Amino acid sequence: MRAATLEATQALVTSMETHTSANDWAELLSQWQAVGQQWSNWWSRDATSPMPAAPPSLEIGNAALAVLAPTGAWIDPAAAAELARRYNERVQALWQRAIAADKASPAAAGAQAAVPDRRFGGKEWREHPYFTWLRDAYLLYADYVRELAALAQGDPESRKRVRFLARQYADAIAPSNFLATNPEALKLAIESGGASIAQGLANLIGDAQRGRIAMTDESAFEVGGNLALSPGSVVFRNELIELIQYAPATAAVYKTPLLLVPPCINKYYILDLRPENSFVRHVVDAGHTTFMISWRNIPPELGHLTWDDYLEQGVLQAIGAAREISGSRTINALGFCVGGTLLACTLAVLAARREYPVASATFLTTMLDFADPGEIGVYVSREYLAAREPALLAGARVHGSELANAFASLRPNELVWNYVVSNYLKGRTPPPFDLLYWNSDSANLPGPMYAYFLRNMYLDNRLRDPRALTMCGEPIDVSRIAMPSYVYASREDHIVPWRSAYRTIELIGGDASFVLGASGHIAGVVNPPQKKKRHYWTNDLLTDDPDDWLARAQSHPGSWWPNWTEWLVEHAGTRRPAPTREGNARYRPLGPAPGMYVREKPA
Repeated sequence: MRAATLEATQALVTSMETHTSANDWAELLSQWQAVGQQWSNWWSRDATSPMPAAPPSLEIGNAALAVLAPTGAWIDPAAAAELARRYNERVQALWQRAIAADKASPAAAGAQAAVPDRRFGGKEWREHPYFTWLRDAYLLYADYVRELAALAQGDPESRKRVRFLARQYADAIAPSNFLATNPEALKLAIESGGASIAQGLANLIGDAQRGRIAMTDESAFEVGGNLALSPGSVVFRNELIELIQYAPATAAVYKTPLLLVPPCINKYYILDLRPENSFVRHVVDAGHTTFMISWRNIPPELGHLTWDDYLEQGVLQAIGAAREISGSRTINALGFCVGGTLLACTLAVLAARREYPVASATFLTTMLDFADPGEIGVYVSREYLAAREPALLAGARVHGSELANAFASLRPNELVWNYVVSNYLKGRTPPPFDLLYWNSDSANLPGPMYAYFLRNMYLDNRLRDPRALTMCGEPIDVSRIAMPSYVYASREDHIVPWRSAYRTIELIGGDASFVLGASGHIAGVVNPPQKKKRHYWTNDLLTDDPDDWLARAQSHPGSWWPNWTEWLVEHAGTRRPAPTREGNARYRPLGPAPGMYVREKPA
């Protein structure tokens, strides 16, 4: 099916380059719509379904109810009827306004107020009564769908899935997403003589061949060329990780080194993008000897690796190497996202062994309590895992594109439909953006590791329970993580809800500080101080209620990075002359940073 769809699209692009008459364009528009249906079938047929289909349990009376049906929830018929009555009244009122506007002068019709929705920001949505009505009718129906979802009854998880699917459905059917109902795209097609449509189809072919929607101009970036530029050397390599030691930037460095544990579902250079926004550059310039784990993009022969392997071959190996190279008895460690979860598990294993090589721990947007994992939880059900677990445990890999698509779907208008409209309907190339390039540079995970993570954390939430899990042969208890900890969360994080990240301070031992930053999962973390953007909150009084903590917190302008580096200095020891080279006699440099593993692409 994919080959046939690509052939049909390529033929249509060729056709568009040679047809110029109005009749030709009418025929080509019809062909475009037909090819579009093929693409729709492709994506919907080949997409990995997060949940197996279940028998409908809602009475199907319209399209909105139909999209909610497979979730196992139900809606009170009387409440649904009352909502439908109110919706019909609003539709009638909208129709009357549309008729009145059509009879008004063109100037009056074009003077309608803009809608505070980026999808309909173009003046074309206000200048033509038909498109104004289409926009308003859609917004009215989208509100109806969301209100209908809010009426759903059932267990909390079913209600959450209803709301999620309702939002996905409402966002997908927006008139801005289709050529025939997007006046901005139609105007551009006319003005360009159809070139925008031809280019859009070419963009679609390119994205299909890559297996993902382009969010940035990927030709503008190269790892090791203009990304991940901090100088250093790979000082250790095994089948799972490379360990990078960065070259010092100061004459003297703190005695206690810093180990960075990035998320393993993406590449490490989110913490070392460009010099002006590099977290690595920030800490090295502050005088910290810094090590970075670079996770392997799992090839087929490593599909058997487990969660324990990520601890033993990953974090534990890196801690040992960093200590030996630096000559320091202890290190400071920072974990980001799932890297923070891996770090916490490693620290709990070490505590069970009565080993304490880590002086302080920093957890960035990390969950240890998965009671409320946010909307990503709609993709994780027992039925889903039961269907996939046999293959995962047998060594099937989880492809990075699958995870990237799941995360993008949590913000469909910003991370899916925005690019569908711009890339395909308008034929534009997205501008260069380093964060989005990194976001598209995903990594594969081994099946056993992934299955363990989903079942024991997301589904059963066992990490928070003392001795409920055994890792690396040790019953673990995260409350035995007794060193000072710095816990950071982002207020608009759609992947790790900040209130869930706040629960980390209740689970771990030792003195903890909690800091809340503005923005989301990535932009909140990557916020260099020189940009003077955003703000963050602090409050030394850690209460049981995160909202109470925030209500009493003090807001500070700018980046949280300086606040963290001030905290880190307290645990970094005295200064001493900076090393003259990376590694030592045992851990000899194997090559320059950024290393080999970060350049590997999913296969």
